Amino acid sequence: MAESAPPKTAEAVPLTAAELKVQLEVRLGAGQAAGTVPAAEALVKATPEDPKAWTILGVALRSNGQPASAIVAYLRALALMPEQGGVLSNLGNALKDVGRLDEAVAAHYRAVKLEPRNTTTWQNLGVALRERGDLRDALAAFQHVLNLAPEHVTAHTDSAQIHLMLGEFAEGWSQFEWRWKLAELRPPNYRQPRWDGGDLPEGTILLWPEQGFGDTLLGARYVPMVKERVGRVIVGCQAPLERLFRTIPGVDDVLVVGSTLPEFDVQCPYLSLPGIFGTDLDSVPPPVPIGISEECREKFAPIFAPYADALKVGIVWSGSVTFKANHLRSTSIERFLPFAEVPGVQLFSLQKGPRAPDLDRVRGRSLIVDLAPHLDDFADTAAAIEGLDLVIMTDSSVAHLTGALGRPVWNMLAYVPYWLYLRDRSDSPWNPSMRLFRQPRPGDWDAVFAEVKEALGALAAERGFA
Repeated sequence: MAESAPPKTAEAVPLTAAELKVQLEVRLGAGQAAGTVPAAEALVKATPEDPKAWTILGVALRSNGQPASAIVAYLRALALMPEQGGVLSNLGNALKDVGRLDEAVAAHYRAVKLEPRNTTTWQNLGVALRERGDLRDALAAFQHVLNLAPEHVTAHTDSAQIHLMLGEFAEGWSQFEWRWKLAELRPPNYRQPRWDGGDLPEGTILLWPEQGFGDTLLGARYVPMVKERVGRVIVGCQAPLERLFRTIPGVDDVLVVGSTLPEFDVQCPYLSLPGIFGTDLDSVPPPVPIGISEECREKFAPIFAPYADALKVGIVWSGSVTFKANHLRSTSIERFLPFAEVPGVQLFSLQKGPRAPDLDRVRGRSLIVDLAPHLDDFADTAAAIEGLDLVIMTDSSVAHLTGALGRPVWNMLAYVPYWLYLRDRSDSPWNPSMRLFRQPRPGDWDAVFAEVKEALGALAAERGFA
């Protein structure tokens, strides 16, 4: 008996160009950009004279981490239909991504001239101006956004960052509270009210972390001040900070993120504390006192013993890779290798996380002592820092930890760094033991590392190594 033929399956019907365009617009508009580049390329191949198709390709390329190619796509769109404000704004964003800031700002100014009531074009202009270091002009652009849309959350939070960077703390702390309306930053749904700074001698407060390790360390300096107003203080923290935070004066208990909540009366995120206490440049509290256990000290004593006569310098070249601006504040391990050329200097890597294996890429283990295998948490890192003479790094949580310990730290900063570091200063009111080295131009790490190497040479000579 003959076998029956398998049932036929329906073949997919190819989309028309118009249908493909709609599908791509929906996906990109919903932030579902993964895998859209081939489809967008097919669209421009089918309709090469359609400026909208080229714009869609530009959005797909930039959304998939290809800003240089996106620039070309946007220029093709503009060649077919010049003076389109939205496309010019997209072009400006891609130019900003690749560091062509003057061209980016010019494109954005053309965009706002064409679409003066478009909040997105003004917002994009403000971001580009900020990245170029034109902070006052950026504030003006964000104010245009707020004039058009007073509840525009991103304009408020971006303005807050600039006010803080300019040392205008009163304005900055006020607008900084708008961050809780950002889609990507949702506060825990606590039933207890937010603390307003009032006295609660019989009450209990939970202080909780909202972002990375560095911000948690930054906010923890306020614990002793909170303790003066509230009877019992529970500090929340990420697990790697638990042992360290148990040593902070004024802490009654430590709650690791994700643990079962205890009873408490009020709660507050760490980075709202500066505003509650009215912090200004003249009233920045000192770094939080941190204790280091003898167990941790003993762990590192034999590691440092062979280098007793060396200038022991810790290095960190990257912060958290999940931080969206990490590519601006971090650099490569290769840039640190010339520091090992300085007579008397021995380098020690404090780098943790996905970038720690960079040490193998440069065959650096005979030149740099890798401390990462011994750093189980921040209590270990604190003990390691205590045994070093100096830490040189690009900005990350280790800078805040080193500053809290009062140990010398040279922090190398991007042209427009985190607001904490203000502008045009080589010192930090938040960390007196910190020296700041700033990019003189956006992306110019060469000048920074040259300046640091010269300073390191001078320090080594002062210690008698030259």
